[in-house]
Amino acid sequence: MRKIMLIVIMALIFFPETKRAEAVYSPERMEVDLKQIQEQYQLDVQIIGQTEKGKDIKAVKLGNGKKAILLVGSHHGREWLSSKLLMAMLGEYAAAYRAGKPVEGYPAGLLDQVSIWFIPMLNPDGVSIQQGDLSSLNVLEKISVWKMNRYSANWSRWKANAKGIDLNRQYPAGWKEVMSDETKPAYRFFKGRQPLQAAEAKALVKFTKEIDPLVAVSYHTSGREIFWHYHNKRENMARDYGIAKKTAELTGYELTFPEKEAVGSGFTDWFITKFNRPGMTIELSYLVDETNPPMSVFPEEWERNRAIGIMLVKEANEMHNN
Repeated sequence: MRKIMLIVIMALIFFPETKRAEAVYSPERMEVDLKQIQEQYQLDVQIIGQTEKGKDIKAVKLGNGKKAILLVGSHHGREWLSSKLLMAMLGEYAAAYRAGKPVEGYPAGLLDQVSIWFIPMLNPDGVSIQQGDLSSLNVLEKISVWKMNRYSANWSRWKANAKGIDLNRQYPAGWKEVMSDETKPAYRFFKGRQPLQAAEAKALVKFTKEIDPLVAVSYHTSGREIFWHYHNKRENMARDYGIAKKTAELTGYELTFPEKEAVGSGFTDWFITKFNRPGMTIELSYLVDETNPPMSVFPEEWERNRAIGIMLVKEANEMHNN
């Protein structure tokens, strides 16, 4: 048994990892796309922090509005489809905005009133691990993540960051009440020893406070659901529900009322309670088990979501002016 264990460990450490056979959207691909869009449209790209492995976490601004909304992708390693969607949205919107053409039927000038900040990939470390790329990890780290993955080489189920913390259970909104069987770092569901322990969550909270967005959306997978309700103040209920309902109508996703099942500690839970403004978690794709949705679902999810960003700009502008 020890010999078999040693062979497996040696394979993990010394044999080069290969990307999974099916198409993926990797952090490296996103960096190439982001650089191209930045150079083509002269966009403001900022480094808002570093991951636990020292990778830059980037945010990009589209528009000249002093107010903004915020769209975030890939809190979880296996949810990189959200990064591909946000990059597609950024590219299409940037082209329309520069040309002065309508953005999905909405006037491009809306972006002069309210900008969009995109954070396409909050957790590139987790995405790389999920895609079977352990090249940024040293020997001890490879053994550690293998242990966190229950000694399985099935990386496709990986949600956490490189330290085994589930980033969307890291925010100070109901964190203490969140119950989980995971009491130590794991590929999913470990909420950390304290809120904002993870470098990625800490960076996102700091940046969110700096830009003070009118609306915040966190894209996830899967299930085609929209979560929008977490201790919303009574006086904000009609406004927040109205925006969520319009999002559901555009996407065709189910609008969920999760008060009893909401676990808290998510980014939009924190945003709603901290800023008293609309926040939504949008789940892309039909429901899949512990893995990423296939790339083949992307065209449909893009069509469902391509107008969401600019619609939210319009709603945020009206909200700000009222």
